[in-house]
Amino acid sequence: MDFRKGKRRDDPDINLIPFIDVLLVILIFLMVTTTYSKFTALQISLPTADAEKAIEQPMEINVGVTAQGQYAIDNQQISARDAASLADELKAAANAKGASKKDPVIIINADATAAHQSVINVLEAARLAGFEKVTFAAQTSGRK
Repeated sequence: MDFRKGKRRDDPDINLIPFIDVLLVILIFLMVTTTYSKFTALQISLPTADAEKAIEQPMEINVGVTAQGQYAIDNQQISARDAASLADELKAAANAKGASKKDPVIIINADATAAHQSVINVLEAARLAGFEKVTFAAQTSGRK
């Protein structure tokens, strides 16, 4: 006996909201647990060097610049203030270390708060003295 002759049966609907919630949780899980690897576009094999260490170290002249603009060459404070007199001091320091070694390396050890002009004076003095190799000393920040 069918007492519901006039009513048709409704087709069951899928409730999409819980389905979407489950899919989002799975997506987040996959994003968190996935490891990404880098692939380079070019496969490059870098050259190797089998050179020995240099036996002869280049002659170095250390120039210190303080925050107040004072100069020191090889830990000896000098009274030079301009580029021309500083160039003469650099030449004298190179001659004192021995003129047999050619073209010394000028290493500038400038204080972090030194005036920019003081460092430029050292660069100009190296140019006037005829020294072409100039580098700057720096220290690591200590953070790794």
